[in-house]
Amino acid sequence: MADQLALDEVVEFTSGLIRIDTANRGGGDCRERPAAEYAAERLARAGLEPLLLERTQGRTNVVARIAGTDPSADALLVHGHLDVVPAEAADWRVHPFSGEVRDGVVWGRGAVDMKNMDAMILAVVRSWARQGVAPRRDLVIAFTADEEASAEDGSGFLADRHPELFEGCTEAIGESGAFTFHDGSGREIYPIAAGERGTAWLKLTARGRAGHGSKVNLENAVTRLAAAVTRIGEHAWPLRLTPTVRAALDALAVLYGIEPGSADVDTLLEKLGPAARLVEATVRNSANPTMLEAGYKVNVVPGEAVAYVDGRFLAGTEEEFAATLDKLTGPDVHWEYAHKEVALEAPVDAPLFGRMRAAVEEFAPGGHVVPYCMSGGTDAKQFSRLGITGYGFSPLKLPADLDYQALFHGVDERVPVEALHFGVRVLDRFLRTA
Repeated sequence: MADQLALDEVVEFTSGLIRIDTANRGGGDCRERPAAEYAAERLARAGLEPLLLERTQGRTNVVARIAGTDPSADALLVHGHLDVVPAEAADWRVHPFSGEVRDGVVWGRGAVDMKNMDAMILAVVRSWARQGVAPRRDLVIAFTADEEASAEDGSGFLADRHPELFEGCTEAIGESGAFTFHDGSGREIYPIAAGERGTAWLKLTARGRAGHGSKVNLENAVTRLAAAVTRIGEHAWPLRLTPTVRAALDALAVLYGIEPGSADVDTLLEKLGPAARLVEATVRNSANPTMLEAGYKVNVVPGEAVAYVDGRFLAGTEEEFAATLDKLTGPDVHWEYAHKEVALEAPVDAPLFGRMRAAVEEFAPGGHVVPYCMSGGTDAKQFSRLGITGYGFSPLKLPADLDYQALFHGVDERVPVEALHFGVRVLDRFLRTA
């Protein structure tokens, strides 16, 4: 079991990593190297030989391998990202890059997304070094850059340019799963991610006839774009259930005393109450307009208008998603992918999932583990190019008054010290036997 020093170090490392500002503003505006050096130094002190790898100067990744006791076993990838989304200090109760520990809580950007998991990994690895522990299978530890943007400088770069570092890896764990979800009636649910919707960030371009704003213009690019954006925003996407989402719905139905398959999905979601939040965003594809760009003067009709849409699609629905966009945009608006990544599915009946379940239940014996599909995406998408099946497993035991999902990219991001201690214990237990 992880020693007391590991419990102290996970708090120290979470706080230390938060104090290193790795805000990723997109377009290459980020520098992860100081955080990468922080992690690499601590891995090196545990007897490992971490590699620091960059596609772009300052956008640094760390990779290290721990030898397992069973050379015939496949390797397991354990990954976390070092970058975070930006934060406006004026909006926070505690400075987002202070890493302050106040009243048993670590505050700051990255406390749950996901410098906490990075710190857990470091704490467990160092605890093993002190105790002379070796895992059953080889572990590849990867701390990545650029996850909060395109991943081109992070996991995408590693998968494309350094696949040899992941030799033998067949499965992986990363964000986000095994956190406490409180349903409001006393149940503690621990969802483990076994799928992700695909990413489809879209650029819409409408062209028309430029002219004076006082004249009638039936070929107005802004009007054409606005109509397409409205159609997309108001579209009712049909139900599309993947195996992971079906498994999640069935597990939740059993938990709430409902016969699986006895109700249509929307009725079931109503019966699940707050727990519906775990699945409601993943029973359909989605497309949310997020940005508009048009014009340069109020009395000039522009010849072009542009919008961006955050689209997400479930595994097996990519062609349907594209065909729907063709219909919704119509003949006057062109659309293209600004960024696209695959949807993922991982088997929930795999031995690895069972070991994750067992590790959580050992330290949360009253908890209920269920599979779920993430509505967004992680570095697991890029690592899937190497044939690696990814799961979201970043364990945290959280109090009922802390909304974990709302803290992702939110104001006042924070994590209780006890949650970090739980995470270290569960991760240690799982990785020893994985």
